[in-house]
Amino acid sequence: MCVKVACVGGGPAGLYLSVLLKRQDPSRDITVHERDPEGSTYGWGVTYWRGLYDRLHEQDPESARALDRDSVRWRDGVAHVRDLTARHCGDQGHGIGRHRLLEILTARARELGVRLEHEREITADDLPDADLVVAADGVRSALRTRHAAHFGTEVTAGRNPYVWLGTTKVFDAFTFAFVETDHGWIWCYGYGYGPDRSTCVIECAPETWTGLGLDRASEDDGRALLEKLFAGILDGHPLLGRTGGTPWQTFRTLTNRTWYRDNLVLLGDAAHTTHYSVGAGTTLALEDAIALAAALREHSALPQALARYERERKAALLPVQSAARYSAQWYENLPRYVRLPPERMFALLGQRHSPLLPHVPPQLYYRLDRAAGQLEPLRRFKRWLGPKVARTMHVRALAAREQAQGRGALHS
Repeated sequence: MCVKVACVGGGPAGLYLSVLLKRQDPSRDITVHERDPEGSTYGWGVTYWRGLYDRLHEQDPESARALDRDSVRWRDGVAHVRDLTARHCGDQGHGIGRHRLLEILTARARELGVRLEHEREITADDLPDADLVVAADGVRSALRTRHAAHFGTEVTAGRNPYVWLGTTKVFDAFTFAFVETDHGWIWCYGYGYGPDRSTCVIECAPETWTGLGLDRASEDDGRALLEKLFAGILDGHPLLGRTGGTPWQTFRTLTNRTWYRDNLVLLGDAAHTTHYSVGAGTTLALEDAIALAAALREHSALPQALARYERERKAALLPVQSAARYSAQWYENLPRYVRLPPERMFALLGQRHSPLLPHVPPQLYYRLDRAAGQLEPLRRFKRWLGPKVARTMHVRALAAREQAQGRGALHS
């Protein structure tokens, strides 16, 4: 039984796990160690959907109500392509500032008796003395990196550079904007997360990034150029960077073969990442916390609890990771879709998680998808064919990678 628990990392995953474990057993000694000062955080807003809120309400109604109270909502998605616009009504989405989310979870953890130690960095050589040590220290987790061979850590870099910015423009819908330049397309994802702020993630192909000079521009000059390019949706509002600088980067997809070692377990981004275009990072981190807390409640022996947690979460992640992989590829192959009529492009934007879409001409896919929406046999065929194509392409990709690695070994 875990009496003493140390969570390394004070992000949403570590904080929410501490809340759940303390609610299960108030006698537990739980400490959250966070290297940064309290109140400092990176990022702007995070998104989640109604299904997550319902799960959070089941686990801890008090923090869920606070989350709901401070979130903004939208139903529409809007795509701007040049001077054309398409709007689609979908499921209700929610946005909340990352800073406010951490405030809510921090206050709730303190209220329940969790010990919070800020400006306290834990290294792999100085692990806390605890029955369970939770590595919730993010994608660059020092605790995981020390034992990367055991965990089977793999990191795959994406192709496109992106930058995560804020803006004082408050979007009333989840907004996509695609702008054509002399050097190719550049696009953004924008969504509100508070009464006076929105997140604005901007992405482009590498050749567009260098062609526009964004690779060598100062941060201020780069933001000024982006404000000019996206003036049509910003309505005169500025783009905002964060203190200390906001670098361009490429997304790193991280996976691990196993998620625990002795009494050390991975949580959230330390265990996995999924491309930001599916908006699932915070949701998956909180769901990890729910699953780990449930496994610890139902199994008194730690090895069995951690094995169950790993098994359940890896299974739950498979479809999300697949969707994220195809979503990233959709944007990396944007020219294939962007010249369609905007309503068709937007329809295929909504279908970007499909394993079939990259292998069917876009116009044909659009017509088949419309027909499948009206005919049940076609819907069943599409559901059957998609995974088969995905598996075939995955096997081919693995074989090509192994072949390339073999050639590299021969030449080394």
